[in-house]
Amino acid sequence: MPHNVALISTIAVGLVYALAGGLLAMRLHLPPLVGYLLAGIAVGPFTPGFVADVHLAPQLAEIGVILLMFGVGMHFSLSDLLATRRIALPGALLQIAAATALGAGLAYLWGWDLGAGLVFGASLSVASTVVLLRALEARGSMHSENGRIAVGWLIVEDLITVLVLVLLPALAGTLGGNAPAGAAREGETNLALIVGVTLGKVAAFGVLMALAGARILRFVLSRVERTGSGELFTLAVAAIALGVAYGAAELFGVSFALGAFIAGMVVNSSDLSHRAARDLQPLQDAFGVLFFVAVGMLFDPGILLQQPGQVLAVVGVIIGGKALVAFGLVRAFGYPLGAALTIAASLAQIGEFSFILGELGRSLGLLPKEGLSLIVAGALISITLNPLGFAVASWLGRRAR
Repeated sequence: MPHNVALISTIAVGLVYALAGGLLAMRLHLPPLVGYLLAGIAVGPFTPGFVADVHLAPQLAEIGVILLMFGVGMHFSLSDLLATRRIALPGALLQIAAATALGAGLAYLWGWDLGAGLVFGASLSVASTVVLLRALEARGSMHSENGRIAVGWLIVEDLITVLVLVLLPALAGTLGGNAPAGAAREGETNLALIVGVTLGKVAAFGVLMALAGARILRFVLSRVERTGSGELFTLAVAAIALGVAYGAAELFGVSFALGAFIAGMVVNSSDLSHRAARDLQPLQDAFGVLFFVAVGMLFDPGILLQQPGQVLAVVGVIIGGKALVAFGLVRAFGYPLGAALTIAASLAQIGEFSFILGELGRSLGLLPKEGLSLIVAGALISITLNPLGFAVASWLGRRAR
């Protein structure tokens, strides 16, 4: 070609393949997310045919992460969390700890070190909010008691995962990985000190956003809204999401993901939050798709033939281990069988946060390359089987009644 069109070709072919994969997944009554991941595998370096730019794809994925986290922040509901705090908070904490231990145990059996095991286990412990919300909407259970418990549980999981994303770069050197530049300055060799400094930066950023950022962002949105231009309003929301995320990383050394999440929470407190969420949704969807395509590009399908036992073990932890732990915890807290079955089915899958954690662990030198492929394989299989899990839970509930 007479000039470099790598960016255009990566976006264009990635979206076309994702559209085809998403349509195919819908025809098979599967979440479109499965099709997006398959599209990434098709344009990745491990399959024949067109290969997207492996250097540009992670940057496009980073934009997708920022917009996904901004959307999570905008939809974060403190009232939902408080309404289910009796079960959601302790249940999610214990379930994440148990699932992380199961994943780390597998990693230990495979000869991985502690850092790889913790990242791998944490990636398997957190379910996909996108998959759960769409599953509940499809069944009309979003506003039921069981649905509210599941959503509250996932909110706690999301918050814990955000904290892990914040701390992981600071702890990478201690866990045997490659600490990013500036993550640990000279003299910050004590683990408690590293954690304290990192949380201090996060706290400083949070306070600044709460005191000044909230007023500034609400003022900007209200002034732009008065112009009557929908184009400028959408541009303002996108600029806030990306600008705050970039500023948080540059000035406070925190992750893009956390900056975007806090920015979303601030915008959520505005009277214009519903319009902001609606206007940004198309852009969020498009780059969210590119994020899943980029993750699929990292997956080597050969692992299904080379290491089928490891893939089955990962699927067993996700579908069997997590579901059983969640079921036991819900019943132990005195909730009925129906709630326990719904929570168990809801958590028997992994998704976007698992990919974000796995990719971060890989970039920090903590997670081996095959680890991310195992995470993607576990996600593909568990998301594909998740509708069956809900059907089995519903059948068991009817039998019990």
